[in-house]
Amino acid sequence: MSSANQNDATIPNSGNPIWRRRLIVYAVVLLVVFLVGLVPMWLRSRTYARERDAAQASLQISNLQNLLANSAIDSRRGEYEPARQAASDFFTKLGTEMARGSDSVFNEAQRNVLRAMFDKRDDTITLLARSDPASADRLVDLYTKYRQAIAIAPPR
Repeated sequence: MSSANQNDATIPNSGNPIWRRRLIVYAVVLLVVFLVGLVPMWLRSRTYARERDAAQASLQISNLQNLLANSAIDSRRGEYEPARQAASDFFTKLGTEMARGSDSVFNEAQRNVLRAMFDKRDDTITLLARSDPASADRLVDLYTKYRQAIAIAPPR
């Protein structure tokens, strides 16, 4: 047998339709196996991402509530500077969250109620800066309003 005939016998003819069909079948089987593994993992990761986002929203709401509660407690104890700093942080972070609009952790009804809290921001921080004992009552009122606002409807 000549050398050219041996090469033809060992190397399949690329124009041969049997080899093309096999290659297409292998590619389709490989694609199906890949998708069988990918789709369930993708669905599970979407579920986990939603759960993570909900947990982060709840954490943000709780952090804001804790800042306001810390401010009220510090003010009651006569520690006005830490109370002022916590109140200022609360209003700053609340304002940032409200400015996010529809991406906020608060829904529209909650945002409408929380906007009214900003009317008392300057007065409250001024009372704290002056070490006025009336600031404690003001902060407790704000804390109560905040809790009522977040109880209106659960965040999205």
